[in-house]
Amino acid sequence: MSLFWFVIRQLAEIEEQMATSKKVITREEWEKRLNDVKIRKEDMNKLVMNFLVTEGYVEAAEKFQMESGTEPDIDLATITDRMAVKKAVQSGNVEDAIEKVNDLNPEQSFLEELERTVSLLAFEDVSNCPVGELLDISQRLKTASEVNAAILTSQSHEKDPKLPSLLKMLIWAQNQLDEKAAYPRINDLSNATLEDPTV
Repeated sequence: MSLFWFVIRQLAEIEEQMATSKKVITREEWEKRLNDVKIRKEDMNKLVMNFLVTEGYVEAAEKFQMESGTEPDIDLATITDRMAVKKAVQSGNVEDAIEKVNDLNPEQSFLEELERTVSLLAFEDVSNCPVGELLDISQRLKTASEVNAAILTSQSHEKDPKLPSLLKMLIWAQNQLDEKAAYPRINDLSNATLEDPTV
């Protein structure tokens, strides 16, 4: 059972127990309940591999595969190709990006943003170009992310890693639980340290 579902279950239990006032759950009681939650190592490994693959950390994914025995759900060689496209878009090398995208997926009609970017090639003075904003670094980063997501989707892979979504669900669940109880919260997600409840 995931930590998210644990928090949801606690929320339901507390709603039944307390109609008007907040229940206080001690650190000892909370940790005991957390220890009862069983998360399979295999599931955690899949979550880590999903993050590494989706975000394009090919070397880390290869090492993690060797160390954990977790097989990625995509050929790791495609990560390198996908990251080359992303880098070409970020650096403004439109022709190279289009060539690499065509190598990965010869259908093209891949992404409207990339097609708009191609129109920059028609203008000698891009400051007068109607789509000149595409040269802005923030737009390049946005386009690179969209191209990355489109490539992942075309390869039948999720376009977003699961881990950030799970962390958002944890934050949402804690916010819901805050209305009903005082309990040890995780405020710093990077360390996952429980902080004593404030009464």
